[in-house]
Amino acid sequence: MKLYDGGRAPNPRRTRIFLAEKGLNIPLVPVDMGALGHRSSEIQSLNPLQRLPILELDNGTVITESVAICRYFEELHPEPALFGQGALGKARVEMWNRRVELNFFGPVSAAFRHTHPAMAEWEVPQVPEWGEANRPKAVKFMALLDEQLATNTFIAGEHFSIADITLLVSVDFLKPAKITMPDEFQNLKRWHEAVSSRPSAKA
Repeated sequence: MKLYDGGRAPNPRRTRIFLAEKGLNIPLVPVDMGALGHRSSEIQSLNPLQRLPILELDNGTVITESVAICRYFEELHPEPALFGQGALGKARVEMWNRRVELNFFGPVSAAFRHTHPAMAEWEVPQVPEWGEANRPKAVKFMALLDEQLATNTFIAGEHFSIADITLLVSVDFLKPAKITMPDEFQNLKRWHEAVSSRPSAKA
């Protein structure tokens, strides 16, 4: 088994944080995304979308998409439960993970990919106007996140979950996307400081 990893890119990092929370050590195959290594023939043969991470099992089976990889390991190693516990707990984690992915991670990524000069070869066509349009969307959604975190320790309730991992990599991606978190979002800032101090955040 091996995990093709893309370094500091959000989705590879999301998977590494998840594995660290599980206490799992999966052999990594580093791929230099800055040098467009994810577009190599080897990576394309494993994932025609040329995206990372990619998990290759011992029998050659390939799983792509970070959340799908995390779900695979959740089934093999259910503790700690990072996709929620019980019907309601799992539904809440799924709800917030999707909310963060669609309404925050998506706009932050669009802002970065469509405005950063280094992304011109990645995002074709690169549409700067679309990148700029997504910056206020990300800031607006932070207000909802801050409200949720006013009464919850973690984004989906009182237990750390994959939704927190998705939110962490998204918040950390604000800097390269050149989006500033407003000072009034103190609950979000408190949460970010807390989850950033977890050992897994350094994975």
